[in-house]
Amino acid sequence: MATTKAGGKLMKNLLAEIRRNSSEENFMNSLPAKYISSQFRKFETTQQQHCRAREEVQFIGETYLCYLESIRKLKEINAHYTGRGERSVRETADMVGFKLPHDPKP
Repeated sequence: MATTKAGGKLMKNLLAEIRRNSSEENFMNSLPAKYISSQFRKFETTQQQHCRAREEVQFIGETYLCYLESIRKLKEINAHYTGRGERSVRETADMVGFKLPHDPKP
């Protein structure tokens, strides 16, 4: 059986996000990776058949990918803006993109 191009790309993107969020060295042994692989195999279609459930699985996969990407981006934002104690006025101004009055203007 051959997977569709869109399905193969979706599976690749899902597994890439799982790898980014996984703390295991071999992420393919993780439960989410095994589950996603089994679901794509289960709903795999050929050129001779059309499966309505496949379209549903495609939608669920895209939704799950969006969820995983959002979690990763949230972690990155939290890590970037998490308080690290007191900051100087210059560090705070640089963080939000302001120039201090005594800074030379470009």
